[in-house]
Amino acid sequence: MRLILNIIWLIFGGLWLALGYFVAGVICCILIITIPFGIASFRIGVYALWPFGKTVVDKPTSGVGSLIGNVIWLILCGIWLAIGHLISAIAMAITIIGIPLALANLKMIPISLMPLGKDIVDVSTPSYPSTPYPYQPGNP
Repeated sequence: MRLILNIIWLIFGGLWLALGYFVAGVICCILIITIPFGIASFRIGVYALWPFGKTVVDKPTSGVGSLIGNVIWLILCGIWLAIGHLISAIAMAITIIGIPLALANLKMIPISLMPLGKDIVDVSTPSYPSTPYPYQPGNP
């Protein structure tokens, strides 16, 4: 079912949304200081191409730098990308088949507003290990 939803998503909106993220990423990579924003935008752009079967989790190592970066991102790019997701969600929710796609658009709004300090993982592994180096048999 995820494959079918991802293909429908790609055709009816995912390609355009990902293109918006890629353009924002290229613009952010022009200056050296905004390269982390560009990398985050490219990461979300890949997520926007194939969102079903993936989820967003908090990075355990994010700190104050992520918070400051998110405020700057929100002002420069986040609002516009979130508006794009909202408009796309409204357009997709008109049909019954589009309702899951509209929900996926709404699910992507928080990461489009504040992408730093987040990571995109498969649904099968929605969380990080509690320690940076999980216990393995044979390790002291």
